[in-house]
Amino acid sequence: MAIELMNELKETYIETAKQLKGSERRVFMARIVKSFGPGGQRYAEREFGWDRKTIRKGTQELASGIVWVDNFSARGRKPVESTLPNLGRDLRAILDSQSQTDPTFRSQRLYTRLTVKAVRQQLIDQKGYADEQLPNDETLRSRINAMNYRLRSVRKSQPEKKSQKPMRSLRS
Repeated sequence: MAIELMNELKETYIETAKQLKGSERRVFMARIVKSFGPGGQRYAEREFGWDRKTIRKGTQELASGIVWVDNFSARGRKPVESTLPNLGRDLRAILDSQSQTDPTFRSQRLYTRLTVKAVRQQLIDQKGYADEQLPNDETLRSRINAMNYRLRSVRKSQPEKKSQKPMRSLRS
């Protein structure tokens, strides 16, 4: 197959494909490949760096007229609540007994003197979780913060200091 394209045209195809998303991108790629004729998929893969599976999917969309919807929401790691549905309730039960409000009443946050490791240990001891079953400390910390708790000691309200009058220096 002897398809020869000018470099400017190649760059235009590549840049256009990068700017498009989803089905529009696949259909664009399929139209370009279809114009090349037989062997166009291999040529596009070699010259443009396009994936042949994506081109095939676009070709099927072009032929059928049906747009395939990408299921992006199903990708990635599931939240910890999907595997441990009672974790939030158990965390709240542990933290409520150890929490105080802000002594200055400037915020709605609750402060607790527990550390994440102490919370983890109490989940294991009191609620019956296995250590391997619980998420890592950073995930626990983010869940606790999302529930409006802060893992730090409560500062005492301190009265404002009265400024002392400057003392006269002793002169001899």
